[in-house]
Amino acid sequence: MSLTQKVAYNTFIQIFGKIISTILGLLALAIMTRYLGAAGFGEYTTIFTFISFFAIMADLGLTLVTVQMISDPKADENKTLNNLLSLRLLSALIFLGLGPILVLFFPYGGNIKLGVLITAISFLFVALNQIMTGLFQKKLTMNKSVWAEIISRIILLIGFGLAAYWRLGLMAMLWVNVLASALSFGLQFLASRKIVSLKLSYDRKIWLEIIRRSWPLAITIAFNLIYLKADTLILSLIKSSTDVGLYGSVYKIIDVLVTVPFMFAGVILPILTADWINKNQERFQKVFQRSFDFMMLIAIPLIAGAQFVSRELMMLVAGAEFAAAGQILQILIVAAALIFISCIFSHVIIAVNQQKKIIGAYVFTSITALAGYLILIPRFSYFGAAAITIYSELAILLFAAYYAKKYAAIKINWNLSRKAIIATLVMSAFLYLINPPFYSHTIGLLLTIAGATVIYGLALLALKAISKDDLKLLRPRPGNPGAPILENK
Repeated sequence: MSLTQKVAYNTFIQIFGKIISTILGLLALAIMTRYLGAAGFGEYTTIFTFISFFAIMADLGLTLVTVQMISDPKADENKTLNNLLSLRLLSALIFLGLGPILVLFFPYGGNIKLGVLITAISFLFVALNQIMTGLFQKKLTMNKSVWAEIISRIILLIGFGLAAYWRLGLMAMLWVNVLASALSFGLQFLASRKIVSLKLSYDRKIWLEIIRRSWPLAITIAFNLIYLKADTLILSLIKSSTDVGLYGSVYKIIDVLVTVPFMFAGVILPILTADWINKNQERFQKVFQRSFDFMMLIAIPLIAGAQFVSRELMMLVAGAEFAAAGQILQILIVAAALIFISCIFSHVIIAVNQQKKIIGAYVFTSITALAGYLILIPRFSYFGAAAITIYSELAILLFAAYYAKKYAAIKINWNLSRKAIIATLVMSAFLYLINPPFYSHTIGLLLTIAGATVIYGLALLALKAISKDDLKLLRPRPGNPGAPILENK
């Protein structure tokens, strides 16, 4: 297989894998919400939110640092990965071990406290997986990670189905999560050994370098946690499990959506890093602009489309009991769109190794968001939580854009974004004219979404917002096999 074919296949397999794993994940969610109901799913959401605090802290920024460090041509890849894996295991054991202990001091029921212990095991495997994902991204062999993810999602779907059919309860579903995560880790670990010889290793110099690079990200992540997870945690402490379940069901949809920008940024980060190291500012700017345009093409119609079909979409995914969550989705979709855009700016900052400069922004956003949650959630429940989530994501976007412009000297061309807005207005007119009862059932809803997507795409073509060259976004750079480029229009 030629390098061009390898890059094309790697890009295709990621898109294919994400589509399949998303479908499987949504089917698993549909089984869970219908079996557990809003209150039971609220307990599930509380468990995952609580342990997520410790799982995200355990990351210490190592996921992004992995890609950054092994993209440096001077690095000893195998040695670096071994030390990264060892440090990741240590941090995961420490932080994930704290979760089941600290939850004992919270006013939760026994189900939630036991659930946190079980779920901590699942997150341990997820934590180790992320180091290998960085390797597969660098080597253009994401098919190994993709197939492991698909297989684990199939196991998750089958396990949830059996647990619901036999009415085994929430704990059984949590153990299914553990099994699926362990299987994904095992498959990726075996696949990685064909590329590098992974083993636990300690090299003081490398550990210090990893810590030097990751500590700004670790602090950023800690404060990031406050505005990302504090809303659900506060909601779980002062509102009913049903409220948490409705809010959590929407967050599941948002989580699916925001994997797209982070998957894309994971591909772009090594390219930006290499360009910055090689002082290729022109190509750096080109990669950034195409990435920014791509995110805007998705983010703008997402906001508009959700305003029309959110209630029906939540009923399709989670069941009739979750119809009220449609109003929450209409609000939180704005936050999701902001994440699409800010993700590109934050990865630019990482590529130029200026992570520590944005720490203050996360501190400010986290403190103000926490204050907002404490004021609005008691009064407005999940609507207050959603409103502050939008504020926090907008604040991070503005800060990230400012620092990316300051330290990477990027410039933004808004031409394609303006065309995306016009195309979105055309799509919105179509959705407005469709009679709501038409998409109140599954087939009608799917046809409506498909029709809106086609009309949006045709409008973009009519406005000459996209071309055939844009559809071939990544191509290998001549003379440098490891570096894809983004073509000019």
